[in-house]
Amino acid sequence: MSEKSTPRWVTATLTAVLCAGSVALAAPPAPAAPVPTVATTSTVTSAATAAASAAAAEAAPRLTRAQVLARAKTWLTAANGRPVPYSQTKRWKDGYRQDCSGYVSMALGLPKPGPNTVSLKNDGFTRRIAMRDLAPGDLIIKADSNSADRRHVVIFDGWADQAHTRYKSYEQAGGVGTRWKQHSYGVNGRDGYHAYRPVNIVG
Repeated sequence: MSEKSTPRWVTATLTAVLCAGSVALAAPPAPAAPVPTVATTSTVTSAATAAASAAAAEAAPRLTRAQVLARAKTWLTAANGRPVPYSQTKRWKDGYRQDCSGYVSMALGLPKPGPNTVSLKNDGFTRRIAMRDLAPGDLIIKADSNSADRRHVVIFDGWADQAHTRYKSYEQAGGVGTRWKQHSYGVNGRDGYHAYRPVNIVG
């Protein structure tokens, strides 16, 4: 055996160490511990708002269709014989906001100053119906817009023609105030307006 030869037991030991190192390097990392789901402030706030709206809708007084329309008419002459002026920020003497959804809230007797148009649609105050099923006191709502100026709601007051292409309605309109007017919103099914029935209407 040469003096420069490596003893077999040394070679075997080095081989074993290198193999063990390779196995250790090839081993996959341990999976990360799952991060617990924590409700965000916005989620909690949204849930609380929805619950409050549902409670308000449930607590709203039960009104007949005739009562809803009678209440809607009062704003036509409430400002010393003239219509209540339109405003998205001001409240009328009765405590309701002077925009379209505030006006509708007043007619339906909902909590003051009134839910906005999106809330009227989404938060339990109404349920969607077909346009053909509209009856006086029901609503036609456009709420799917990021701009408040492009959202609107009117109160249905009956069809204006036998073909159901136009209907009579009460509304609070920008630049005008309270008015009774014929409209065709929602009739073609492509303008974003849809029919809704207030849950507190009886009869």
